[in-house]
Amino acid sequence: MDRHLTKSATEKIAMASLQVLNSTMFYRESGTGNPFVFLHGNPTSSHVWRNVIPHIAAPARCLALDLIGMGQSGQPNIAYRFSDHALYLDAWFEMLSLDQVVLIGHDWGGALAMDWAARHPERVAGIVLMETILRPMTWKDFPGVHRTRYESLRAAGSGEAKVLDENFFIEQALKVTIRSGLSAKDHGIYREPYLTRESRRPLLAWPREMPIEGEPSDTVKRIENYDTWLANSPETPKLLLTFEGEDGTLMIGSELTAWARENVSALEVNSCGPAAHVCPEDQPISIGNAISKWADRYNLRASFAAERVCEALSRTLNS
Repeated sequence: MDRHLTKSATEKIAMASLQVLNSTMFYRESGTGNPFVFLHGNPTSSHVWRNVIPHIAAPARCLALDLIGMGQSGQPNIAYRFSDHALYLDAWFEMLSLDQVVLIGHDWGGALAMDWAARHPERVAGIVLMETILRPMTWKDFPGVHRTRYESLRAAGSGEAKVLDENFFIEQALKVTIRSGLSAKDHGIYREPYLTRESRRPLLAWPREMPIEGEPSDTVKRIENYDTWLANSPETPKLLLTFEGEDGTLMIGSELTAWARENVSALEVNSCGPAAHVCPEDQPISIGNAISKWADRYNLRASFAAERVCEALSRTLNS
């Protein structure tokens, strides 16, 4: 395992680069304890969690990954479909031997978290979701201009023009999906991986994975599978974070929140205040505090504490 760590003086978070399959995956790591894995969406990176992680109470080993093709991770010659991301994510989990994981996912990171949990239920201690894909969708879920935009992004030709040529997600979408605004420095960090037309292909793949009207069928099947797990896993605590939006464009509004209450077992719902879609930028303190309080209610750090007690006892007996 090729792992290189450097310390950030300002964030006190280790930066790690790990060889995964035929490429490299970058992640941030902070603290010790049970693993809390943070997964971002499109078009952000692990940078989106920079202000959340400091508010996750210890003990917790916080790991925030850049998905393959995004952020500082490598860009291998793959299609960047949901299944590709899941493959690289699986390999990363295995290389770090992560177990009893608390998964925290935003946007597509939430979908990947639920997919991983459904396929590795015995390794999941809990899951936190925000602004993500909870179920397969129909065009009714995209009213007015939102449907027109997604149809354009999914269509051959117009999608390439919008995402590859105009850099839509970085130069336009970020500006309207962060309520509190984004500094030039942070915008530059999000922009840096996508300075060329070819480098933006991972961003274009995501809207074409959106599970609308049964397509793409393999991605829809994965979502149906994790919906089954969500409904039938009362042993696994789940937290849905919701937000107050000004214009109704958030992915999880009142209708989907009600759906989640009816269809997700062992679910808590916590409102974290006003935010746009990229909620970790708008409400990092509320998100961090909500996760910490929920984790403590369910003793999600307990196995780490027990492990430390066993180690101490073993040292005493062997001394």
